[in-house]
Amino acid sequence: MLDLNYPPTAIFASNDVMAMAAMDAVREKGLRVPEDMSILGFDDIPQASLVRPALTTVRQPLEQMGRVATQMLLDVIKNPNLKINRMELPTELIIRDTTTTPKDRTG
Repeated sequence: MLDLNYPPTAIFASNDVMAMAAMDAVREKGLRVPEDMSILGFDDIPQASLVRPALTTVRQPLEQMGRVATQMLLDVIKNPNLKINRMELPTELIIRDTTTTPKDRTG
């Protein structure tokens, strides 16, 4: 991707560890984060705020996810015929230092 004539201006990785690997790949090409490439992760693991530049990410409510999953499992154990419902939990965009406004590529 980084070798394309018109590489992307941003990478949204599926998790923070992949986003940190993308940061390394961008730097290995001699590019800067976020000046040349914005990078965004997903999870908000503790290391996301410790890397430099600090990673912009989407925070998942991991503790709440664990509690809800445990309760769902206990409910199914009590009632194996229980219908499982889809559960959506809120996420939050945590803006740190790896994203910026895309630069103009029109000329």
